[in-house]
Parts: sequence; C-alpha cells; structure tokens
Amino acid sequence: MTTTRKMRPTFIIDLEKINTLNAEGCVACGRKFNLGETVVKASGAWEGLPKFIHENEAVWDESTQSFMERRWYASRKSG
Repeated sequence: MTTTRKMRPTFIIDLEKINTLNAEGCVACGRKFNLGETVVKASGAWEGLPKFIHENEAVWDESTQSFMERRWYASRKSG
C-alpha cells in the first residue's frame, strides 16, 4: 500500500510577483520580496484569504494541510 503525501505548495518570487506583491510587502514581517525568494500562501491574523509571506515566517500545519503565519500559529496553540 502506498500513501500519497501532498506537496507543500511553495512559490519562487519572479518579476511579475514582485510587481504585484511589493506594494504591500510581506504582511508577516514587513520586508519587501526579492527575486528568487521562496514564499508561501499562508493564513494569519489578517482578514480575508491567505496571503503570500516569506517561507521562513510560516509553519506547516499537518492537521489543515496548509501554511500559517508563525506568530499567529503559536498564539493559537498556546491559547
């Protein structure tokens, strides 16, 4: 029996993504994105749909099979 493991969806920042995302920047850390950086779509304390944040600012949640913003995830687990 084989199990299929879902891949964690990550994205590499290209010029098109920089042009659309850098007006706001990373909502998790406030820094701008650079070409070639790895980002993920993650849920967080913000309202609305998941947003692109730097991969190192995110945590993979096995139970929901999605990324969550690191500080928001920690506050949910401790509270």
